Amino acid sequence: MSVFISEDDAYLFGKGRHYDIYRKLGAHPSTEKGKKGYFFAVWAPDAAGVHVVGNFNDWNESAHPMTRMESCGIWSVFIPGMKENELYKYLITTASGEKLYKADPYANYAELRPGTASKTCDLSGFKWTDKSYYDDLKGKDVNREPLAIYECHIGSWMKHPDGTEDGFYSYREFADRLVKYLKEMQYTHIELMGIAEHPFDGSWGYQVTGYYAPTARYGTPKDFMYLVNKMHKHGIGVILDWVPAHFCPDAHGLARFDGSCIYEHPDPRKGEHPDWGTRIFNFEKNEVCNFLIANALYWIREFHIDGLRVDAVASMLYLDYGKQDGQWVANKYGGKENLEAIAFFRHLNSVVRGTYPNILMIAEESTAWPGITAPLEKDGLHFTFKWNMGWMHDFCDYMKLDPYFRRGAHNLLTFAMSYNEAENYILPLSHDEVVHLKCSMLEKMPGFRVDKFANLRAGYTFMFGHAGKKLLFMGQEFAQDREWSEKRELDWFLLEDPLHAGMKNYVRDLLKLYRKYPAMYRYDNSWEGFEWINADDADRSIYSFMRKDGTGKGDLLFVINMTPMKREGFRVGVPRAGTYVKLLDSSAAAYAEEATGDIPAKIKSVKGLCDYREHSIGFELPPYAAVVFLLPKAPSGKHN
Repeated sequence: MSVFISEDDAYLFGKGRHYDIYRKLGAHPSTEKGKKGYFFAVWAPDAAGVHVVGNFNDWNESAHPMTRMESCGIWSVFIPGMKENELYKYLITTASGEKLYKADPYANYAELRPGTASKTCDLSGFKWTDKSYYDDLKGKDVNREPLAIYECHIGSWMKHPDGTEDGFYSYREFADRLVKYLKEMQYTHIELMGIAEHPFDGSWGYQVTGYYAPTARYGTPKDFMYLVNKMHKHGIGVILDWVPAHFCPDAHGLARFDGSCIYEHPDPRKGEHPDWGTRIFNFEKNEVCNFLIANALYWIREFHIDGLRVDAVASMLYLDYGKQDGQWVANKYGGKENLEAIAFFRHLNSVVRGTYPNILMIAEESTAWPGITAPLEKDGLHFTFKWNMGWMHDFCDYMKLDPYFRRGAHNLLTFAMSYNEAENYILPLSHDEVVHLKCSMLEKMPGFRVDKFANLRAGYTFMFGHAGKKLLFMGQEFAQDREWSEKRELDWFLLEDPLHAGMKNYVRDLLKLYRKYPAMYRYDNSWEGFEWINADDADRSIYSFMRKDGTGKGDLLFVINMTPMKREGFRVGVPRAGTYVKLLDSSAAAYAEEATGDIPAKIKSVKGLCDYREHSIGFELPPYAAVVFLLPKAPSGKHN
C-alpha cells in the first residue's frame, strides 16, 4: 500500500477536521514503484528545510531531504528499504539557519529514555479477540451501569523480581498479573497513568513528548495492544490519562518545533504555564486542534481504548489559571474564559462521542464551571463524566478530623448531594491525594492504628454508598501506609498483616456489593436513586441514607457511625415494614483483628415514629461501624 499526502488531506488538516491525519503524518510502511520502505511526513510550516536522519543513514544530515507541500507546510519523503524499529529524527533547518533535531510528533513508537529518537513501527497485524466485549456494550447507557475504576501506574504497581534497574514489568506481564487481581477485586475498569511517551519518570506521564507513542518503558505498541485485549477478554475496560492541557518543553519535543511556535502560542502569556514550566497548546490553530482530536481517536481506534480521563481541564478553560496579573491575556470580551479551548472541547466530544457513543470522556475539572457533562445543545462541553473534586476535598477534610470535631463539620459529607444533579460525577480518591506530604489514605485517619483502619472502612463505605461512580488509586484498597512513589512498588508485604488484608477484603466485598445491586449505580445523577434517612445527626456523627434501584426489589440502607462511640439502643427510621437483611458490616471480625460489634443478620422493623418515618429498626451500632442492609421488597407500585 502506498501512503501519500493529497490536496484533500492538506485541506482537511488546515480546517482541523482530518480525523485520520495520524495515518498520513508520521512514519508509515509504504510501497512506491514496487519498493517497500517507509513514508515520512511532518508539519513544519516555517522550516527552511527538513531532513530525515537516523541510524539507518548514520545520522547523515543531507542524505534524505524532504519535499515541502506549499499549500499546508507539510514535508514528506519516501525512503525505500527502510525497516521497522529504526531510530530516526527530523533535522529541521529553521528560517534563521538554526538546526533542530526533533522527535516525530506523530511517531507510534519511541526510543527508551534517556534516548529521545523516534522509532519506525508497523501497527498492523495484531489479532484482536474482543468482539464479544464490544457486543456486550451495545445499547447500554454508561450512566446506568456500574463504573468502579482502579487507577494504576504500571511502573510502580509491582516491580519485576529480576533485579533490573527499573524493574518494570512489560505490558504483557503486567496484563497477565493485573487481570487476575482486578477480577478478584471486582473493578470494572482500569485507568492507566503515563502511557503516552514522556522523558521524565517523575512527571508520571503528565509532561508528554510522544502523544501517539505508548511509552517504550514497558514494551512495544503491540505489547500494549495485548494488554488492552487481555483486559477486554475478561470484561474490564481500559481508560487512559490524556493530557491536552500542556506539553513538555524538552528540546526534542513540540516546543519551538520548526524554530517558531507552531504547537504553542507565541505569546508566553498564552503559551506557557509558569507554575508547571510547560507549554500550552495553541487552540487558535486548526492544525493543533486536529493533532489532539485525531490523537484521541487514534487511541480508541488503534488500541481499543474505552475512555480518556482528560487531565487539568480547569487549566484549559481559564486563561488566568495559575497565573498572576500581567501573566495572562483576557479574551476578546475582556473575560478570563478561554473561548478557543471551549470550542476545542465541544469539537472533541462531538466527534468522539458522536462516533463512539460508549467511549467515556472524563473531565478532571476542579471548579464550578457549568455544564461540563451537559449536552452540546444545552451549551455544555458534552463530557461523559466529571471528577467530583469538591466531594473529594470535603471527604478528605472530614475524615482527617478528630472525631470530637466532626460534629461541627457534619455538612462536609452531606453538601455534595445538594449539587449532585448538576453533572454526571465520578468520586475520585486518586494518586493526587496520596503524594506531596498529603499522607496515604490510612495515615490521613485520626486515632490509634486500629482506629485508622476502622475509620477508613467507614469512609470507603460512605464513598461507595454515595451517589456517583467510583475511583480508587492503587494501594488504597489495602490501606498502603506510605505515600505513593513512582520509584518503588506498592507495599504488597503489608497484606501479611491481618488489618491490611482485612481492608483489601473489605474493599473487595464493597465492590462485589456495588456490582451486584443496581441501587448503587443505576440512578447516580438524580434523587431517584438516593434518599437521606437522617442527614442531620451531627451530634452523634451518624449518617443514614438509602440507595434505590427504581423497582423497590433491591433497595439498600446505609448506616455509618463516624465516631469511636458505641451507640447502644440505636434506632434508624426505615421506609417500610418488614425484615432488613444485613449485607455488609465493617465491624465484623473478617475485616478487623476482632469484631467490635454483633449486629444481627436480620432485623425486623417495628412500628413507631423515628427519623420522621413510621417504622424503624434497632441494634447496637459499634464504634466506627458502617453497615448495609437490604430492604424488604416494596409493595407493588410503591417503590419510591
